[in-house]
Amino acid sequence: MSEVMVDLQIEHLPEGYYLATSDSLPGLIAQGRTVEETVEIARDVARKLIESIKEHGDPLPESVRPVQERFNVLAPVGV
Repeated sequence: MSEVMVDLQIEHLPEGYYLATSDSLPGLIAQGRTVEETVEIARDVARKLIESIKEHGDPLPESVRPVQERFNVLAPVGV
């Protein structure tokens, strides 16, 4: 299985939850109690969206790109 990079935007909602959306993968929306949980749910949603795109024979959006050998990740850490 190959891996791709999908940009996520994470927003902290007034109700205390986090919301993830993606400009690079339209239709992706996920909500969780923590940033970590929200990202995990968003990854599952992204996987299902990409599988559906491939099953229908449609091209992936150009902004969904293969994982490179080296890349930066901002990782939230609870303190």
